[in-house]
Amino acid sequence: MAIIRIFHSKPTIGPKDTAGIVQVLKTNHLSQGEKVLEFENKISQYCNVKGAVAVNSGTSALHLALLAMGIGRGDEVIIPSYVCSALLNPIFYAGAVPRIVDVNFEDFNISPVEAKKQITKKTKAIIVPHLFGYPADVKELLRLGVPVIEDCAQSLGARYQGKKAGSLGLLSICSFYATKVLTTGEGGMVLSNQFKLLDKIRDLREYDNISAYKVRYNYKMTDIQAMLGLSQFSQLKYFLARRKEIAQVYDSALENFQITTPHKEPDRDHIYYRYVVKIKKGRREVWQRLKNRGIESVSPVFKPLHRYFDKNKCPVSDELMKRCLSIPIYPSLTDIQIQYIINSLEK
Repeated sequence: MAIIRIFHSKPTIGPKDTAGIVQVLKTNHLSQGEKVLEFENKISQYCNVKGAVAVNSGTSALHLALLAMGIGRGDEVIIPSYVCSALLNPIFYAGAVPRIVDVNFEDFNISPVEAKKQITKKTKAIIVPHLFGYPADVKELLRLGVPVIEDCAQSLGARYQGKKAGSLGLLSICSFYATKVLTTGEGGMVLSNQFKLLDKIRDLREYDNISAYKVRYNYKMTDIQAMLGLSQFSQLKYFLARRKEIAQVYDSALENFQITTPHKEPDRDHIYYRYVVKIKKGRREVWQRLKNRGIESVSPVFKPLHRYFDKNKCPVSDELMKRCLSIPIYPSLTDIQIQYIINSLEK
């Protein structure tokens, strides 16, 4: 029987978050309003971009980003295979075609070499997730001459060559889902230095009280969500510091195990949204033994995207599926729980 139960991921919600939501409820203004605008300003300033538009999910954010760029039927969008399937949906919503490419074995991120091979006259964008909180090689991807959309769903606060993730692409998107770096329950945001693109996104975000009709979307964020986001944002510095602190403990403890710990380079700042290890043999057995001891660990990607279509060969993504395991890392994880996880891995 398990001694304790440790979840793989868990939101960090405290009295300050609860008090903020109650404050909004007392105003009787629950939908999109001043708190949404304030949240947009906070995140855009933090990411060093000129503006932002808050929406109801990361998927909505990416959908509107594609539409604002004029991407539609027959256009192609390059994406990595080793990533959540949510990346596919906005591309199909827009009527475009995903071009799925392989990733780097070391850092899990989209390979600039493989992306270059897939560029055609129809290529309109490359979506670049900074996977698990570690920045992709944006500089090399920008050199390909195709507009880059940064996916910062897992990387808010990370840095690449001294610049914040989200400040490098033509557009960037965030997700504030329940277990993300900071949460609004559900929610997302589009960021950019291009006001024309942001204006298009605002126009598409809501449909009411507009004289000229065209297809628009009910993608608004509420002030309730935004207030939670503001409260969470005020704690972001601590959230990131705690994640790095836990990662350092894991790094030190696991260095002598038959496990490859997360890749790092001097010009990139890892925020450890996930702590993903590579296990050469016996990953399933490790997962089962952790489970038996009450520790939830998961395959960090459910299924590589190329496997849904059986069209592309992405051998690196396939190999990562065999080896990778994500172990718990989040701010509310206690020192006792961390040591229990380490002891369980050692056993």
